[in-house]
Amino acid sequence: MSSETHTMSVYSEIGKLKSVLLHCPGEEVENIVPDYLRRLLFDEIVYLEQARREHNQFADLLRNEGVEVIYLTDLMADILQNPDIRREFLKELMIEGKAVTEGLQEAILEYLDDLSPKELINKCIAGIRQEDLQHIKPKELGDMIKNAYPFYLDPIPNLYFQRDPFASIGRGISLNVMANETRNRETLFAKYIFNYHPGFKNVPRWYNRDKTHPIEGGDILVLSEKVVAIGISDRTSPVAVERVANNLLSSNEPIDTVLAFDIPKTRAFMHLDTVFTMVDYDQFTIYPGIEDPLDVYSITRGEKNQLKIKYEHKDLSDVLKEYLKLPAVNLIRCGDGDPIAASREQWSDGSNTLAVSPGKVVCYNRNIVTNNALRKNRIEVLEFDSYELSRGRGGPRCMSMPLFRESI
Repeated sequence: MSSETHTMSVYSEIGKLKSVLLHCPGEEVENIVPDYLRRLLFDEIVYLEQARREHNQFADLLRNEGVEVIYLTDLMADILQNPDIRREFLKELMIEGKAVTEGLQEAILEYLDDLSPKELINKCIAGIRQEDLQHIKPKELGDMIKNAYPFYLDPIPNLYFQRDPFASIGRGISLNVMANETRNRETLFAKYIFNYHPGFKNVPRWYNRDKTHPIEGGDILVLSEKVVAIGISDRTSPVAVERVANNLLSSNEPIDTVLAFDIPKTRAFMHLDTVFTMVDYDQFTIYPGIEDPLDVYSITRGEKNQLKIKYEHKDLSDVLKEYLKLPAVNLIRCGDGDPIAASREQWSDGSNTLAVSPGKVVCYNRNIVTNNALRKNRIEVLEFDSYELSRGRGGPRCMSMPLFRESI
């Protein structure tokens, strides 16, 4: 097991990116079938070979910028070498995957028994089909009933969006509760990595996956060492936002303000980072369709250590100027102000940029109008192919979880 220790440190969206966690799509994507698209939260079928080519381009582009690329499956393979952790992980994965009858669990464990740690983790993500298990010794009614559903364990195809299951904030993480049951097993991987991987020991948690209210990493933006923005969205509850704020503001972190962005609750605006990201010290991309309905609340520490929550009556750029202590703020609009281009390019994540350093961002190449608007505002844009990855409705920021950024 790799014992290299990774210091977590994320105090901005734009500080030079040094280390990032990714998951390259695998066989789980080929287990998406039309009948179960909605259940697995996809709109379309993804062509795996091309998706992997694009993801490798993305990873290479980051490496060329001096970023250490760490894969989730490698970290999991490290810890699954321990037979006790392997047993505990499989038991929990089966229970959360609803494979709970005794006969089925025995058959699954027998099927996985000979696999190496790397093969095991890939199979757990890919899902277990009915034809994978030759024989289940019926021990309970659930083992005997015929079922047309093709999986004993569902695939986990959304896992290439590494932004959501946990979020790095300062030196700690928010280990999230996902809004959809389909995605909740994704947070198990982070739980095991942060519990057991020697490289990630003793990382504080600002939230935990055993809580009741959902919050997803796409809604969490670390704007500066003092200010975190969290979206109240289709996938993140105000209760969770307040709890994370409470934990952050009572910790030793320098963070003194959480800005809660209340955005429209629709699939198109799934997370805050699908409509708003930071690209430079004083520049942000934004989807124009959220500017009018956007409400912002500031959460700070008041008297007697109580949280103080205030509705901000100003428009977004004034709120950002005030809390980030900037003389001016430039909002670069997705689609460069053209409502048709904005709507089309927001659908393929034109506003979902990943900054590798101040003023230098990674974007999908398909969002031509928005990428040119960024360049007009002196932002350097690094592009890669996006035929297939974009079908999952997430962009470069969605696919990456920074573990370390240099301070700015």
